[in-house]
Amino acid sequence: MRILVLQHARAEHPGILARFLRADGHFWHTVELDEGEAPPPLDGFDALWVMGGPMDVWQEEEFPWLAEEKRLIRAAVTERGLPFLGLCLGHQLLAEALGGEVAPGVPEVGVMEVRLTGEGRGHPFLEGLPERLAVLQWHSSEVTRLPPGALCLAASPDCAVQAMAWGGRALTLQFHLEVEADTVESWAAIPAYAEALQATLGDDGAAQLQAQVAARADAFAAAAERLYRNWMRMAAQG
Repeated sequence: MRILVLQHARAEHPGILARFLRADGHFWHTVELDEGEAPPPLDGFDALWVMGGPMDVWQEEEFPWLAEEKRLIRAAVTERGLPFLGLCLGHQLLAEALGGEVAPGVPEVGVMEVRLTGEGRGHPFLEGLPERLAVLQWHSSEVTRLPPGALCLAASPDCAVQAMAWGGRALTLQFHLEVEADTVESWAAIPAYAEALQATLGDDGAAQLQAQVAARADAFAAAAERLYRNWMRMAAQG
């Protein structure tokens, strides 16, 4: 499989998912939108992955490439039917690109629990995951209205749409499981993330979060691989 990966910060890459891609022999091409790189034509790619980032979907004046990114996402999903994976900002971008709404929400930063919805418990994307799942959260905006035809697969007390499915192969997560040993350190170096971390967890927030993530590293990796395998299976089904 050839996967186009759109990134919005070098530190927010596919993480442990890249390890699975490499082991399975898949190819991926990364475009760093925040550094002025332009996406190539979708021809020749079998799937689109959109990663997280410190900007918000409505900041098109400050980040004008966001408008074109939304158009590309909409074309990839609705016109070409490409399998899609969106994480955090990528989750929100898909929602807005397809007619949903995204707005500021209650900040969630830390290791927190999400719960599968009734639709999520029966959905193949989340197959094999427990009904209650500890994940890494690092966001202050959320999907407030699903796009037409979308399903909400998971939720938390402060964020009603933690995972989403649209059609058979467009799948997204607000939360993170792709974490690696250096994820907290590298994300905490991004000013917007550092500010959110301090506001929610205090001056030693990075150390607290690093310890929380390290304690759950094996569980995160196992859940990430399960999601990856589920996504790959759905992508292959056509």
